[in-house]
Amino acid sequence: MKTISLIALVISLVSVINAYKDPLVAPGRSVMIHLFEWKWTDIAAECERFLGPKGYAGVQVSPPNEHANIDNPFRPWWQRYQPVSYKLQSRSGNEQQFRDMVDRCNKAGVRIYVDAVINHMAAVSGIGSGGTSFSSGSKSFPGVPYGPNDFNDARCKTSSGNIENYNDIYQVRNCKLVGLPDLSTDSEYVRNKIADYLNYLIDIGVAGFRIDATKHMWPGDLQAIYAKLKNARADVFGNNKRPFIYQEVIDLGGEPIKNTDYTSLGRVTEFKYGKHLSDCVAKLEGQKISYLKSFGTGWGFIPDGDSLVFIDNHDTQRGHGPAGNILTYHKSQLYKIANAFMMAWPYAFVQIMSSYSFPKDNDGLGPPSDSNGNTKDVILNSDDTCGNGWVCEHRWRQIYNMAKFRNVAGSEPVTNWWDNGGHQIAFSRGSKAFIAINNEDFSMSSTFKTGLPSGQYCDIISGNKINGQCTGKVITVNGDGTVNLSVPTGDDPVVAFHVESKL
Repeated sequence: MKTISLIALVISLVSVINAYKDPLVAPGRSVMIHLFEWKWTDIAAECERFLGPKGYAGVQVSPPNEHANIDNPFRPWWQRYQPVSYKLQSRSGNEQQFRDMVDRCNKAGVRIYVDAVINHMAAVSGIGSGGTSFSSGSKSFPGVPYGPNDFNDARCKTSSGNIENYNDIYQVRNCKLVGLPDLSTDSEYVRNKIADYLNYLIDIGVAGFRIDATKHMWPGDLQAIYAKLKNARADVFGNNKRPFIYQEVIDLGGEPIKNTDYTSLGRVTEFKYGKHLSDCVAKLEGQKISYLKSFGTGWGFIPDGDSLVFIDNHDTQRGHGPAGNILTYHKSQLYKIANAFMMAWPYAFVQIMSSYSFPKDNDGLGPPSDSNGNTKDVILNSDDTCGNGWVCEHRWRQIYNMAKFRNVAGSEPVTNWWDNGGHQIAFSRGSKAFIAINNEDFSMSSTFKTGLPSGQYCDIISGNKINGQCTGKVITVNGDGTVNLSVPTGDDPVVAFHVESKL
């Protein structure tokens, strides 16, 4: 009887640990995107016209709460990370527009994940995006309300009140991050205010949260806050589903705070993934894509079920986090190779960055806006790309078709690995999908085992299968499951196909 009770306890604990790691996606979907700084009206339309039909799983949206309005520089992207209150009034839109977006996206099978800024409040004073007056100097945020007793000033032991040494976990978790007033998340009052905000969003129908600046909060405080959260809406996600939680922890080694400090609470962003994959694709420091055969936990990453990964995010695009070697849309050929590998490789829950145009030397530039700081609409071009300053990487054929590749491959294992010892690789995902990547300066020609049924397939990198016809290269798989391929160099040095691209 004791043995049975112990087993039941272990099962219960495992269930609790894994409760927040399920992204609550619709069946057959596996890739989320970050529509950085998009307006709610544009996201709602994009869910219906593109994301749903293309099989994307979800969208991370910018923080929806009231934020500071910064004048110098004028309306930078990072003002969204300076909360004024938890009112749903931001430069992306108002509460009604937010509610409409969540509802329409859920109906399209696309989940909404909110970027939740709960570690701190704004470091400036003025009038917020929702019209609320606030003062950082006097720690007055009446829109919540928070006052001086709700911040960590007394617990921080540095002379400046800011984090001065990242090797001191007490400074990192008790002091101000770049001057941002640090909330006392050990306070029951503060915990309740944060939980009320997150629960309000859960009631609206969001699927979960990215927890910003997680390493700056104590794990026990976060655990107490998460315990106050409601289940995700049963009418959308099913009964007894906990909201999806993925936590931003920048851990590249060399600091005492580790991403594993938070894996018991939810998924964690594995920043080493984008750095090392970028290094391999860009051939930095002797790295080769042939080394990717063991990519994942074999490289010291956190376990698959604990991890959320990306090539670039809104921070690393601008040189924050890993040193500025992260691939972005600025190097489109290498960026497409890196994203193709990420979506073909069975590790973690993956996120695609979808951004707006910005100069490489201007990390503060906000979204495309008019002279008053109002965010511009996303304009669609005749070829399905975006205009008005929006890059829309998620609309690149080489990216959205690889999202479908990942959906089709499902849980199939990597088989038929091939490499040339350098920068050419190929592999199958069981009997469902096959990819070949040529990152050399010369053609990649060989006969490869695919594991797929014989027949003709549409190469999803060069074209699309439309009404049974292929707009790109047609690939023939032989009767023995092999394929004779010549993958050239150039802008799209990748060939990929799957059972649903069979002609």
